[in-house]
Amino acid sequence: MTAKQQSEFLAVLQDRFEKNKKRHQGIVWQQVLDKLVSNPPKIKSLFLMEQSQGEPDFVGQDENTGEYKFIDCAAESPAGRRSLCYDSAALDSRKENKPNGNVMDLAASMGIEILTEHEYRNLQKLGKFDLKTSSWIMTPPEIRALGGALFCDRRFDTVFMYHNGAQSYYAGRGFRGILMV
Repeated sequence: MTAKQQSEFLAVLQDRFEKNKKRHQGIVWQQVLDKLVSNPPKIKSLFLMEQSQGEPDFVGQDENTGEYKFIDCAAESPAGRRSLCYDSAALDSRKENKPNGNVMDLAASMGIEILTEHEYRNLQKLGKFDLKTSSWIMTPPEIRALGGALFCDRRFDTVFMYHNGAQSYYAGRGFRGILMV
């Protein structure tokens, strides 16, 4: 990122922070900015979240480590991260009609992690997300070993968790990321 791109991007994050104060009561932007500026690789990861239409926002602080949590807060699963199967093993298992990639490798390349079920449900306490789309979530190894993967969405004012074959992919399913700074 150039200095100008970084400055413009930090202004976008500040604007989103100011518009969504209910997501982070008791925190002032300068605290978040200071933490970000001291961690340039994290700014790059947030920028990649933004570029794929995730609309990352500060949503809280880890009680144990004090790290700041940024999560994709776009109303729907980020458009730039849809139509992906779950992981590389799932992608390799497809013989035809392969998607362009997989969630786990893309998240790793961005320097972020996908949400756990707990993180996804906590996000839903901050607003109504994935009313038309769905998002892959971290799948326990015992489920993944059997070929499955988990995803969530919000319908009928309720958060649902479902399962699917890890090799599946859909135009309306992506993933939400979390970044700890």
